[in-house]
Amino acid sequence: MNNKLRDVLAYILKNYPYKDDLSNARVTKMIYLVDWRYANIEKEQLTDIRWKFDRYGPFVWDVKDLATRDSLFEVIPSTNTFGDDKTLLKYVGKDYDSDLSEDEVTSIQKIINYTKDMSWGRFIQFIYSTFPIITSPRFSDLDLVEKAKQYKAQMEQ
Repeated sequence: MNNKLRDVLAYILKNYPYKDDLSNARVTKMIYLVDWRYANIEKEQLTDIRWKFDRYGPFVWDVKDLATRDSLFEVIPSTNTFGDDKTLLKYVGKDYDSDLSEDEVTSIQKIINYTKDMSWGRFIQFIYSTFPIITSPRFSDLDLVEKAKQYKAQMEQ
């Protein structure tokens, strides 16, 4: 099991201010943003997720799968404002101590702070504006470390 993914998921679910917004889709994309930011700063992802660019942007089942099998989390069927099904993720653990460093917590918190007041539409626009998405074909793997190198090289031109 990826303990970093567990730590990141627990941190987001515990610290995100709007718990009703914590759908599997939003949380997964927030973790993508954490990994993208971390790849740009540390030249590695924080989690070991192998990201895919699917029909709806960066997505994997790793987050929901972890939340389903780990007693720290609860997966709650719900509906969105349009009446469509959505899956909420909730932290239900007690006194969980993560192994996140101060820099890792700072990276996650910056993503929370930056995205917390974005509507779903604005959030998705932001996701689709990230370098890995605008430079990759749909249904491809997203190597965020390699994309961070390309991004840096492009910015230095």
